[in-house]
Amino acid sequence: MPPSPSRVTQADVARRAGVSRTTVSFVLSGREDTRISIEARQRILGAAEELGYRPNLTAQSLRTRKTHTVGLVSDIVASTHYAGEMIQGALEAALERNHLLYFAESGDDPEAERRLLQGMLDRQVDGLIHAAMSTRVRRLPDQVRSHPSVLLNCLDESGEFTSVVPDEEAAGRQAAKLLLEAGHREGIHVVGGRHFTRRTPDGVYAGRERMRGLERGLAEAGVRLSGVSECDWSAPEYGYRAARSLLAAGPRPTAVVCCNDRLAFGVYQAADESGLSVPQDVSVLSFDDSELASWLRPALTSVALPHREMGRAAVSLLLSPEPVPAVHRIPMPVRRRDSIAPPRR
Repeated sequence: MPPSPSRVTQADVARRAGVSRTTVSFVLSGREDTRISIEARQRILGAAEELGYRPNLTAQSLRTRKTHTVGLVSDIVASTHYAGEMIQGALEAALERNHLLYFAESGDDPEAERRLLQGMLDRQVDGLIHAAMSTRVRRLPDQVRSHPSVLLNCLDESGEFTSVVPDEEAAGRQAAKLLLEAGHREGIHVVGGRHFTRRTPDGVYAGRERMRGLERGLAEAGVRLSGVSECDWSAPEYGYRAARSLLAAGPRPTAVVCCNDRLAFGVYQAADESGLSVPQDVSVLSFDDSELASWLRPALTSVALPHREMGRAAVSLLLSPEPVPAVHRIPMPVRRRDSIAPPRR
């Protein structure tokens, strides 16, 4: 096996350019407060490029106390294709800023999270991103409270740190606007609601915010919901059961708002079994815009979770010169497809 080439040093660049190593150090570090001629600077930069010089980041970090690395610790985000775009967005934003991103997953185990965070701190990352699969309120562990941190898809209980979350209330308003523009004024039902279940008696953040936006958006047009079927959001069967009960009770809804795409899949099945057509007999719209939405027939209109944009924003805010503790709400774009039509008269 041939020996690996030795690393090009600033001394090598200095010899090639015919200047001192100190002069090379000033130029390559971007110092502008020195009396180095333009011609000398050009020779140094040209020599560095010819030799393939790369800065020694380890030595640099000892001087600057910056490692140009960011740590991201999540509960289960990394192992899910759906929300994995948050990590993709964070990776892109870190790379654009010449930073490396370390990421790890705790499996929602507090002890595992403690050890992973300590591992990130031991590697002297410049900042930490604390990510969650589902939006929730949390308090950062004491071990990282003095370290630059941003919460991704979660809210800071103490209000001391910057949080990045989807704008769920605005998404609810968007859903109301879509139905109103299509002419729906009555017979509008919701499947999923605030996610009131035995495990979540107070509902979930996304449910509360989506419902608040939907109800307010409709109320401003003088329209009220005809009903809300509270159910678990985790599987299509819950949407199916809720829709079957709704269709059996009558009168038939003109539009159904599903709190995620899984529930919408169940609603489609229930409508088909009842001899109803989407969107001719009943319009359906949803939230999240998972891959399922575009594969349903007709394709499902859904308000998308902006995972990639959230990941990018978290890195950008973490590395900004003066981060201000605040909640940054990222817009949720509408994916218009074929599942909404004017109500039948």
